[in-house]
Amino acid sequence: MDAATARSRIADIRTTDSTTTIDDLDKFWAALPPVRPDEILGSWRGSEFVTGHRFEGYLPRIRWHGKRFDSRTEVAPLVCRNDDGGLFDDVDRAKGGASLWAVEFRGEVTATMVYDGQPVLDHFKRIDDGTLLGVMNGKGVLDDGRHYYFVLERE
Repeated sequence: MDAATARSRIADIRTTDSTTTIDDLDKFWAALPPVRPDEILGSWRGSEFVTGHRFEGYLPRIRWHGKRFDSRTEVAPLVCRNDDGGLFDDVDRAKGGASLWAVEFRGEVTATMVYDGQPVLDHFKRIDDGTLLGVMNGKGVLDDGRHYYFVLERE
């Protein structure tokens, strides 16, 4: 599969709110280009895929809005909405902040968010200039060896 096909299939899934499989997302991931940490600085709105992963539904339940990369060392991994609809950094749930690194994952070096207080890594690849495919990796995240995927859109 090439990157254009992966982009097209991801767009179809997202516009129709349809389900997909982790196997398909693994294929899309492999086809997309890596991204450098400095290219993703800024604020991003997040959403998840419907795959049946056991982590699915957790982020919407905590009213996750997205992530904010202020610099490589100042990252808000869980930007959520409060009862009034305002945004806040949920540092308690995230167990602190995070930092942004270039890390090898599946044989490629790509931008990766490393949580400060828990053994979790979020790796990113470019769907297009304003959209990233994210994959959560680490202890307690894998579901029978399978990763949790999500999308970030630049705000």
